[in-house]
Amino acid sequence: MNETGKTSSFDDQTTVRRMLDDTISHYERAPEAYWAGTKDHDVSQNYDALLNAIEGDAPYAILDLGCGPGRDLMHFASLGHEAVGLDGTESFVAMARAHSGCSVLHQDFLNMDLPRARFHGVFANASLFHVPSRDLPRVLREIAATLKPNGVLFSSNPHGGNHAGLQGGRFASLHDLESWRAYVTAAGFVELAHYYRPSGLPREQQPWLATVWRKA
Repeated sequence: MNETGKTSSFDDQTTVRRMLDDTISHYERAPEAYWAGTKDHDVSQNYDALLNAIEGDAPYAILDLGCGPGRDLMHFASLGHEAVGLDGTESFVAMARAHSGCSVLHQDFLNMDLPRARFHGVFANASLFHVPSRDLPRVLREIAATLKPNGVLFSSNPHGGNHAGLQGGRFASLHDLESWRAYVTAAGFVELAHYYRPSGLPREQQPWLATVWRKA
């Protein structure tokens, strides 16, 4: 559903590209404000969900997909992991490099160039909901390809009724659990766990759906 209340199928690639460019521009307008507003968010439950699911001994190679200004990169690096970031917003890439000291790729989700079988885990926290449904199967396959055998994908997205559109200047594609499960399973993953956030609240006050997957 778009901001005017009209449903859109987003079948036009030009329209999709424009909306994603608008999303990047939205973040580019106030990167410092975004950093200030998110750097202290407690996502330790999500960190643990990823790291506890990865097999073998640490340290791990972790791709932070949609790393933003680098909060989560800083955390993974502080634990001794080899963390690599990826983001489509140029200011976020520069900030993430400065904050974390990690390598950060300047790529958006529709134009990724990822190494094969490189990472033990992919951390996609509050990022993949920016991918249109028509492109999601390909993006998820690319994530599977960059994971090592038995690698782990963690994803947290706002959930919804399987609709898409602009929300506050950003493109969002919102899925319910069953729809999201179908997409990720079709890309070659096995579900390990899912939960809603923030924890301890009624479902109507839990806008985030977190899921953990192993590469089959």
